[in-house]
Amino acid sequence: MPRWSVAYVRLIDGFNRKLGKVAMYLLYVMMAIMLFSSLTKIFEIPALWTLEMAQFTLVAYYMLGAPWTLQGDTNVRMDLLYSRWSPKGQAWWDAFTVFALMFYLGIMVYSAFDSTVYSFEYNERNPTAWRPVLWPIKVIITTGFALLFLQAVALLIRDVATIRGEEI
Repeated sequence: MPRWSVAYVRLIDGFNRKLGKVAMYLLYVMMAIMLFSSLTKIFEIPALWTLEMAQFTLVAYYMLGAPWTLQGDTNVRMDLLYSRWSPKGQAWWDAFTVFALMFYLGIMVYSAFDSTVYSFEYNERNPTAWRPVLWPIKVIITTGFALLFLQAVALLIRDVATIRGEEI
């Protein structure tokens, strides 16, 4: 494989691995927010921001951890025939199906970016009592989809290497 492709795969894999490990701790942040919410309700001084903040934290956890999940092949897969195939056969199938994933992610990146720009331009806010601005979470969503797209390209390069009998 060309050096640039090996370097690309290593860069994207390394970045998504590190970001995924950081994002993993957002689950604890969300639990702390929910615990705080429960305590304020017990003392009858409920905070308005806790439910939405927990939702935003969960979205960040999911979107920033998704590329690491895709990289590690720990996503859910229907495995009726796939496990019986040779590594080369699996790589051929993965190389074929990653194009559908890249098409979908391309549309999602475009749409998320458009929504983020709208959010910035109009200072979009959530229509709730707390009324937080929405652009920070939309930036996270757009970034997550973009990183998923870059990880899908890295998977395609890795599959091509497997088909060629090379290792990355």
